[in-house]
Amino acid sequence: MGAGYLFITTIARMRIVGGMFGGRRFSPPSRIPARPTTDVAKEGLFNILSNIIDFEGIRTLDLFAGTGSISYELASRGAEDLTLIERDPVSIGFIKKTAETLGVNDKMQIINTDVFKFLNQANVSYDFIFAGPPYALLNIDDLPRLIFDKKLLTPSGIFVLEHTERNDYEQHPNFYRMKNYGTTVFTFFKQP
Repeated sequence: MGAGYLFITTIARMRIVGGMFGGRRFSPPSRIPARPTTDVAKEGLFNILSNIIDFEGIRTLDLFAGTGSISYELASRGAEDLTLIERDPVSIGFIKKTAETLGVNDKMQIINTDVFKFLNQANVSYDFIFAGPPYALLNIDDLPRLIFDKKLLTPSGIFVLEHTERNDYEQHPNFYRMKNYGTTVFTFFKQP
């Protein structure tokens, strides 16, 4: 169970919801320490993002990458430089296999490390950052602080944090908007 916040779940087939790989389905390993973003939530997220980001050629960062679902969506829409941070070896193996199947492994850099360790050492800016941490992560509120303190977003970049209604970031100085999809909440942040 890791550090008390990871859990093992059975994951059904996963679908890429849009872009050039839209409709492709993959079966993650039967037991993986991840909670993939649902198809409904992903569709909603990318509908919003398509109105505020041009995905073509952007540099992205996927924190708590899990199955890699968000990064496949980004690659499917034209992102060229994708960095995924994940510490579970089973998840990493699945991401590598799926990236190879899609023919995007040359666009993905998969880093096997702790997200907070990575963020504390990071010195590259990204056009889009997504974080889908375990909902019970105790230090989830540190994510927006680290990303903006370390200046990890480009001037027009967007950071999206997936969380539950327990967390509220509307008073954060970089808050942009929030959208609920059932128990999933996406908070969007950007530079002021």
